[in-house]
Amino acid sequence: MAYKLFIPGPVEVSEKTYKAMTTPIMGHRSKDFTKLVDEIMPRLKQLFYTNDPVFLSTSSSWGVMEGAIRNVVKKGVLNCCNGAFSDKWYDVSKRCGKAAGELKFDWGKPVDPEALEKELSTNKYDAVTIIHNETSTGTMTDIRAVSEVLKKFPDVVSIVDTVSSFSAMPIKKDELGIDVMITGCQKALAIPPGLSFCSVSEKAMKRAETVEGRGYYFDFLEFKKFYDKSQTPSTPIISMLFALKSKLDDIFEEGVENRYARHAENNKIVRQWGYSHGFELFPEEKYGSITLNCFKNNLNIDLPALLDELKKRFAMVFNGGYGKIKGTTFRISNMGDETPETMRELLDNIDVILPNYINK
Repeated sequence: MAYKLFIPGPVEVSEKTYKAMTTPIMGHRSKDFTKLVDEIMPRLKQLFYTNDPVFLSTSSSWGVMEGAIRNVVKKGVLNCCNGAFSDKWYDVSKRCGKAAGELKFDWGKPVDPEALEKELSTNKYDAVTIIHNETSTGTMTDIRAVSEVLKKFPDVVSIVDTVSSFSAMPIKKDELGIDVMITGCQKALAIPPGLSFCSVSEKAMKRAETVEGRGYYFDFLEFKKFYDKSQTPSTPIISMLFALKSKLDDIFEEGVENRYARHAENNKIVRQWGYSHGFELFPEEKYGSITLNCFKNNLNIDLPALLDELKKRFAMVFNGGYGKIKGTTFRISNMGDETPETMRELLDNIDVILPNYINK
């Protein structure tokens, strides 16, 4: 049975997007393919707020997240860790054989600019990784404040994961000075998983030219060589590119600013619902995510039982927490194609059954 997804990704996919994926494919070295890429790329770059190339990768976001480490780290990489996925990036850096440092923050806390500046001042690192919106905890780092710190360290290449914030709010890559900005298709873009994007600055490209062991599949230089021909180094997931083209049509028809406002309204509706029931937000409110809300399970709800009942009665599902805070938190996504009406429908359905699962 299919369930309406209100989890933090993959999110619900529209029938229009699914239909776009049935478009007959073509050879990836054909003129038709380069025409498809040429139709996609200007609008995709507009969402990145960049003049830099945006590389199309047939992979999960972790592919280009690991690839970025392999491409730009020579001396050492500082991994800012404040949740499950940023913690994992530190592990990935070590598995890539890089000298890696861990700047740790409690889960639910953002990356602190002062702590970042202090650690970068040790001169041990030539790259840094930051997750803008830590999905595991619903915590959003002040990327502008962090970027001001990074501008003081011109030899450090910044790698920023915007997987669960991209296209739900403005993240102005060039203005912020982000060197490598990474995102995926299965979150706010509301496309099935399998396609990721990576925009790379000239500074990061020049670094990659000097780094050995970049591999092939995620080599920035290979990406750039084929980007210049409106192609990809390896056979791409063409059906997803048709889905992306359709989604870009939707985004610009709605209007980018309207899209941002819709995500903010969705988020506020869920947050106010949580507060009205006595739930507490897991992060400090001003650092709460715009694409999901992570609440503490301070009412001691039997989450597995509630989620099971929500599936059976209403064919909907949200998330019962992630990693070491599974069960003690829960997450409700509001990203992608969701509207105030669809969010209220979910919340109304939860309200029908919620009283039965509060352990008093």
